[in-house]
Amino acid sequence: MTAVAVISLRGLPMMAQEELTMFFYIFFATFLFLIPAALVGAELGSAFAEKGGGVYTWVKEAFNQRMGFTAIFLQWIQNVVWYPTVLGFAGAAIAYMIGKPTLAQNGTFVGLFAIAMYWFATLITFKGTDTISKLTSRGFLLGTVLPGVVIIIMAIIWIVDKNPIALENIPANVTQIVNVDSAHHVHPRWFPHITGISDIAFLAGILLLFAGVEVHAVHAQEMKNPQKQFPAAMFLAALISFALFTLGALAVAIVTPYNQINLQDGLLVTFQSLFDHYNVGWLTNVMGLLVAFGALAGVMSWISGPSRGLLWTARDGQLPKFMTKTNNNGIQVNILLVQGCIVTILSSLYIFMDDVSVAFFLLSALTIGLYLIMYMMMYAFGIKLRYTQPDLKRSYKVPGGNLGMWLIAGIGFAAVLFSFVVTFFPPSQLPVGSPATYTLLVVCGTVVFFSAPFLISMAVAKNRKKQISK
Repeated sequence: MTAVAVISLRGLPMMAQEELTMFFYIFFATFLFLIPAALVGAELGSAFAEKGGGVYTWVKEAFNQRMGFTAIFLQWIQNVVWYPTVLGFAGAAIAYMIGKPTLAQNGTFVGLFAIAMYWFATLITFKGTDTISKLTSRGFLLGTVLPGVVIIIMAIIWIVDKNPIALENIPANVTQIVNVDSAHHVHPRWFPHITGISDIAFLAGILLLFAGVEVHAVHAQEMKNPQKQFPAAMFLAALISFALFTLGALAVAIVTPYNQINLQDGLLVTFQSLFDHYNVGWLTNVMGLLVAFGALAGVMSWISGPSRGLLWTARDGQLPKFMTKTNNNGIQVNILLVQGCIVTILSSLYIFMDDVSVAFFLLSALTIGLYLIMYMMMYAFGIKLRYTQPDLKRSYKVPGGNLGMWLIAGIGFAAVLFSFVVTFFPPSQLPVGSPATYTLLVVCGTVVFFSAPFLISMAVAKNRKKQISK
């Protein structure tokens, strides 16, 4: 379940652009982020599973109701910001399916496609989880696992047939990922050459690929021996994620020349190169359809999840009463409508920005920035609960007592804090235009979305006092 929640093919081009230095980023994301988040989330999930509400309940118990609302709001809003990125990826896949690959870099097409498909997914979600469960499971297998396995196998065949290896021909001017020796030979780096934070700005986007592991931590108590089985499950999930992300990204880097890898449709460019070389170009159209199906299934599997946590806060009086409305299938109608309006506005960035890849990464940076704030809160209240509620029943506990919790949560917090700082720097690998404008957009977006739950909570409380006084 954890591997399914984490793995997505849309991140392979982002990692492939880092060439062999991708191992540095994947190691960082796996061992300093994925595993600490899973272990701390497992303890909190097992302690409050019966109360429900997820991260909202965790933070409310450790701090207060308003902070709990802030945490669940950040988890929800980052998911809202994430939708345009994955739907933009689906739009690029559809462009290849219909044989019009140039549309993948057409902002108007990508933006309108993302908006249309999101509302389509929302309408299906209104029918209830039973309606979408079959679509999401098949979508993951056919649209994520199958294309991932195919691209890895095809890359192996490419190497065996002694075709040109793109990794060996990286431009010399990309100094953050290559080293030029005294004989002017270009060698890929294993560790990024860092002259400034902009050189590792992709770290934020790659970290987003590993986010969401805490969502399934609430199931830890369902194991026969969670104290042993859950850490084993998390390390296995981390290993699977590491393997699929690494091998898939390596496949893209091996086949696709560096200057042809882009964040939006880099995966489909690789498929096209492979299939055209072996005279089965029509398979690119098939893969475009499957990848788009997988991306849409991913959206549908998440579309009602985080918003469900927001429904808990609405019923607790942290949101206006109209946000508690559900339909006959128990789906939170008004919350999803508000969610859809925000997704529509954010998807419009594709239309108004000149470079689709920059818009894609900007949305990714904003998404992970919001999510990382929530993770910092999670680590903080994981430590605090060890002292404020030491006798709280936990079917799983981070090993090593309080020192173990400080160590695991401390490592996670430090990694998250560093990555959060990195999100505000434009990547040197992308033509972002004005770095100041890029940073301003990310800062403003983060401030607006982080301030929103406090402002909403204050407005609701003020309105409640007025009603009581009347």
